[in-house]
Amino acid sequence: MKTAETESTVPPSVGAATILREWLRIGVTGFGGPPAHISLLRRLCVSERAWLAPEDFEDALATVNLLPGPASTQLAIYCAWRLRGALGAVIGGVSFIVPGLIAILALSALFLSADPPSWVRGAAAGAGSAVAAVALHAAFELVPASWQRAGHRRAQRLRWLAYAAAGVASAATLGPYLVLVLLACGVIEMAARAPGRRPGALAVALPVLARAAVPVVGGTAALAWVAFKVGALSYGGGFVIIPLMQSDAVQRYHWLTAGQFLNAVALGQITPGPVVQTVAVVGYGAAGLAGGLLAALVAFSPSFAFVLIGGPHFHRLKASPRAQAFLTGAGPAAIGAIAGAAVPLALALSHTWQLAVLAGAMAWLFGARRGVVSTLIGAALLGVLAAAIGLPVGG
Repeated sequence: MKTAETESTVPPSVGAATILREWLRIGVTGFGGPPAHISLLRRLCVSERAWLAPEDFEDALATVNLLPGPASTQLAIYCAWRLRGALGAVIGGVSFIVPGLIAILALSALFLSADPPSWVRGAAAGAGSAVAAVALHAAFELVPASWQRAGHRRAQRLRWLAYAAAGVASAATLGPYLVLVLLACGVIEMAARAPGRRPGALAVALPVLARAAVPVVGGTAALAWVAFKVGALSYGGGFVIIPLMQSDAVQRYHWLTAGQFLNAVALGQITPGPVVQTVAVVGYGAAGLAGGLLAALVAFSPSFAFVLIGGPHFHRLKASPRAQAFLTGAGPAAIGAIAGAAVPLALALSHTWQLAVLAGAMAWLFGARRGVVSTLIGAALLGVLAAAIGLPVGG
């Protein structure tokens, strides 16, 4: 007889070499962000190999969406963990992450070099022009599921709108303190849904710890803190890392210019693997190759820890009303933050022709309903054309 402690199926032990090969293949071909990664993992683990039952996969997907950090990365690590324990988790996770990391660091060296060719500057300016549209698109894609999660009562819907509005405002004004808003919205919703109980001490302490940590770090510690926020304190999908990083990377520590940050976001979208690898571009801007590797290591370490330590207890998290309530509050705040990030991203554009590219990207994404990768590649090609006909591409 099954208990709540057991999985509904016990998958066969899969060889380490098989996990290395298959997860590396997904890491190389996984363009298109989390929806593409989830589809590839489902096809491999459920449809083709029958390693996991459909209900196990869906339960895992629901659970990782309750966790902070990159959900599709955590799902890739978890699936490999189910097949071969801790060794499988490490092999699968690294295989999924490394191809995109190599690609994005190589592109960082090209796009962030001291004097790149004019066509490179044009491609960067063109792709950067579309980033604000991509941010809005990412936010709107997340709204239906989050709105449904909020519930049907008027008070629940009003709180959802308030959390989203707080996210929009904080993304435009608070910069590195955005994480406090995400945490606060989650804790408030926990209290609202269980008025007779007080939030746990850790939930209350986290904002205090975050507030204390932000102003005192500097140098390598600052880079590690920014990467940690991306990997361990971000809710609502990969794009929420933009408002978490932008103020630190551009205004606070001056690791990147506003234009270079736009390039970083674009590179994170057009390379395979997790979107969170955008943090490696920020790290590269801060401290070269070593900085890029450090930022990636810190940002992805929480995902491995969540699975290796918490994997056996995922069923409890999925069934926890408090965890569900926290995400119900933090989720819309994250969505608002993603949408709000579009404002400073658009303001970072420095040339008139870039506004035309931004308008075209909006039409391509929202009117024609086309994908993000094609949007950014098309914008980059328009930037190359702009450079070729002599339009300004610096800034």
